[in-house]
Amino acid sequence: MVSPARLLSDRYELGEVIGYGGMAEVHRARDIRLGREVAIKVLRHDFARDATFQVRFRREAQASASLNHPAIVAVFDTGEDSGPTGPTPFIVMEYVEGQTLRDILKQDGPLPTARAIAVCADICSALDFSHRNGIVHRDVKPGNVMISPNGAVKVMDFGIARAVSDSSATMTSTAAVIGTAQYLSPEQARGESVDARSDVYSCGCLMYELITGSPPFTGDSPVAVAYQHVREDPIPPSTLNPAIPPALDAIVLKAMGKNPANRYQSAAEMRADLVRAQEGQPVEATPLMSDEDKTTSIVGVPGPRPSSTRYRPAALPDPDADDRDRSHALGWSLLVIALIGLVVAGILLIPRLAGDPEPERIAVPSLTGLTREQAETRLEADGLAAGEVTMDVSTPEDENTVIDQRPADGELLDPGGDVDFVIGAGPATVVVPEIVGLTEESARAQLEAQGLQVAPSRPQSSAEPAGRVVDSAPMPGATVAENSSVTLFISTGTLPLPSVLGETCESASLILEEAGFTNVVCPTLVTADGEPGTVIMQDPAEGQASPTNRVTLTIAEAPPPPVTTTPPPTTTPPTTTPPTTTPPTTTTTPPP
Repeated sequence: MVSPARLLSDRYELGEVIGYGGMAEVHRARDIRLGREVAIKVLRHDFARDATFQVRFRREAQASASLNHPAIVAVFDTGEDSGPTGPTPFIVMEYVEGQTLRDILKQDGPLPTARAIAVCADICSALDFSHRNGIVHRDVKPGNVMISPNGAVKVMDFGIARAVSDSSATMTSTAAVIGTAQYLSPEQARGESVDARSDVYSCGCLMYELITGSPPFTGDSPVAVAYQHVREDPIPPSTLNPAIPPALDAIVLKAMGKNPANRYQSAAEMRADLVRAQEGQPVEATPLMSDEDKTTSIVGVPGPRPSSTRYRPAALPDPDADDRDRSHALGWSLLVIALIGLVVAGILLIPRLAGDPEPERIAVPSLTGLTREQAETRLEADGLAAGEVTMDVSTPEDENTVIDQRPADGELLDPGGDVDFVIGAGPATVVVPEIVGLTEESARAQLEAQGLQVAPSRPQSSAEPAGRVVDSAPMPGATVAENSSVTLFISTGTLPLPSVLGETCESASLILEEAGFTNVVCPTLVTADGEPGTVIMQDPAEGQASPTNRVTLTIAEAPPPPVTTTPPPTTTPPTTTPPTTTPPTTTTTPPP
């Protein structure tokens, strides 16, 4: 016997388990109220009684529910289910078909470079959105990124996410889930406070694995791996995969800087460099000299060359030698000081004489085909800003996307410069005029005056006078694109006349009245044909007829029964007729 499905909150029908986490299990489920597939994360029973885990679980729900972004798994609902062990919290999420990046890496190995860049750019977009909303993910890894069958990226599992402003967001608590060691930032491994740049580091580790097939650091234990994150430099990805271009090497190594100050300062910065690399443009990242705080190399000023020394017999010391040596040393010292002074003066004065260096100008990206949100995100990622946004008539295909921009793509702007763009509003629209009741000719004239086309008309049964418009498609009052086609329905002046043969006069009259025929008469006809009291003839017959026509229904009336006649009795005695005697006839046969 199959056990009934478990129902949460009388709404969500739990299905099979499709995933496990550190403190929860994820079920495929069905929302029976809305009739849609969902995923439900349920806190495990052994954690449901722990107040700490309940708080952490609710924090995940709050963090995820506040993030509405196409690359972040959506949260629809939260609740608690009453069970034998007490209330069990659950989170109702968007169900995403597909595979995690972890599964894809296990199955197919490293991603092609272009695909890896596109995936990581979408992850950065999701993280940047979460950071701008005050949430640090803290557990970015391949297992927390889903790829749908159509290639869409979905970041999920904000189970250990914390608000950026939460000063207690450290990794010092041994009872807390601290993320996956292979993707921990150094500050997480050291138990220090984290911010958005920790997610950037983890994203760099994830990108490293996407393009090489292996994480940047491995070890016998999580502690050994965490130590490497803190102390050791990663091998450049191109060493493991020579097909990786130098620009991508630089991006990954910059994202994985040990010191947060040396990394990208936001996920948006990292995404912008990934986009540049994808488009073959120079990236801002340069390979790091080391992953600790960098030391500026200072070129030393060469000292004086040693002078030739005259050797004299020890027995004959020169009484003036010490004075000459001191004099020479003093001279060289003054020369060195003077040279250093000139170098310092040059360093200080040259920028002032040359003026501040011009900031590097930014090439305007192409925005054509992007939605407004996508265009604004792209400009922000490139260090530019959205200027004036207007709407204009466009084809249906270009509706709600950028159809023009100023400056054009490829032109150079100062950082922060504005780019104006035009969003397609779709075709110009008109309202179908009120044309019901008009003649076909008048209706056509009005439609054409509105910039509409008139399709061949269609006849329609109607009680309206023949030749009049009774309807249109689209209907009057509808807003349609300019130059759209409108079909007119023209009255034939007739209605379908049903057959009522076999009905009584009363029921036949009701049927005809509902069909639009009210002038009905029911004369009778004495006949032996047909059921008495029912319609045996109808005029007009079934078909099309004007509703003003009289409908005559002939009702069968049974004929009267036949009359039997009995003759009256008589007193005259009966007359007797005597019998008649016939003489016999003799036949003579001649002899032979």
